[in-house]
Amino acid sequence: MDNLKALQDSIEKNIILNPKYHDPLVLVKAIRNGLVYGTKVRFPHAFVMIFLFRSGSVQEKIKLIYKATRQHATNLAKFALLYKSSMLALKSVNGGKEESVHTFLAGLFGSYWVFGYGKAASSSVNQQICIYVFARVMLAFAKLAVQPPGDNSLVGSSYGGHGGKGLLGLNETQLARVRQNAWPVFASMSWGCVMWLFRWYPEMLQPSLRSSMTYIFAHSEHWHNFDTYIHQYSHPALPGAPAKLD
Repeated sequence: MDNLKALQDSIEKNIILNPKYHDPLVLVKAIRNGLVYGTKVRFPHAFVMIFLFRSGSVQEKIKLIYKATRQHATNLAKFALLYKSSMLALKSVNGGKEESVHTFLAGLFGSYWVFGYGKAASSSVNQQICIYVFARVMLAFAKLAVQPPGDNSLVGSSYGGHGGKGLLGLNETQLARVRQNAWPVFASMSWGCVMWLFRWYPEMLQPSLRSSMTYIFAHSEHWHNFDTYIHQYSHPALPGAPAKLD
């Protein structure tokens, strides 16, 4: 135990806390964090969705869960590596100074190679990741537009500040009203649109979303007897054009 502790202390002193190795260690930790987070996020989601809505043997379902989890985790790890590498490179060529545009350029570069290029770019996992990010970006830009300017400096280990651009020039009363009503409007519009699409243009929706909505909304309308009422009844027709039951 003493030898192990001595080795650990030596590694910590000579490598982990050595400024010379800071940048490479940042890249290694970014990869590790991407893998861990991607696994934590995707595994439970894939487990539930595949076992509930996918047909096939248990072995086939396990393979699908592993494939989805691996893709999500490795893609986040790849993006973290490319993003952090790009940030270090841009900072280096700029005399060690980080500029505001660097984050955008690094994100653009990393996301293109991980989520936008190649045959796997349009996979369902990548689409879900990008659609999630897009929704969050739109919410953030909406807040940015109405929030008055403030301090957004890096405080400790967290980005502080609650400032925005104040593009609409709202006063505090108007801003409070926007905060109170923005989410209900966003949620209502989102669900209103997706239900309209599901009813009339279901083929336009992402397959996993369409599958879960079919189970909840379309299958709930069809049954032949008590057994098919209690359990899932799979009707062959798309929800946008329901066929008449026998």
